[in-house]
Amino acid sequence: IAVHPDGGIWFTDPSYGIRGDYEGERAESELKPAVYRVDPSGRIALVTDEIDQPNGICFSPDYKKVYVCDTGSGQETKVWDVAGAQLRGGKTFTKLDIPGTNQPSAADGIRCDVDGNVWCGARPGVQVVAPNGERIGMIRLPEVCANICFGGAHRNRLFMAASQSLYAVYVG
Repeated sequence: IAVHPDGGIWFTDPSYGIRGDYEGERAESELKPAVYRVDPSGRIALVTDEIDQPNGICFSPDYKKVYVCDTGSGQETKVWDVAGAQLRGGKTFTKLDIPGTNQPSAADGIRCDVDGNVWCGARPGVQVVAPNGERIGMIRLPEVCANICFGGAHRNRLFMAASQSLYAVYVG
């Protein structure tokens, strides 16, 4: 979920929870996985369904761009320009890998920092990607990290939700 200053709540809806009994009960999807927006009146609208398994979303610091992770067949993070309640000019922002291997990785939870860098919960921990799409850093964890969030009094503490643990580290 990502909240826009206009009051819109944007969220991704992959099919992971419904495909098995781990997070509930297995069932057939009623809708295609997509990105949705809830406007301040409560109306829900499909924003885009061009991603196979949209699974993480965040805005740029100026709210002019939105980043969405595809943990399905695309295995990439895409970026669009935000035009009110619509998106324009979607393109690949980055395709992550596990450094030192030929194995792909994909972002799950993502957040943007004040400089426009995108922090991605992605094997082998958290990968940091500059606004130009290049990886500039990494926090290695001993388990898979799915979701991340900046918090603390100065929003300079990164919380990382991993497979069985919660990690935190102060960042610049």
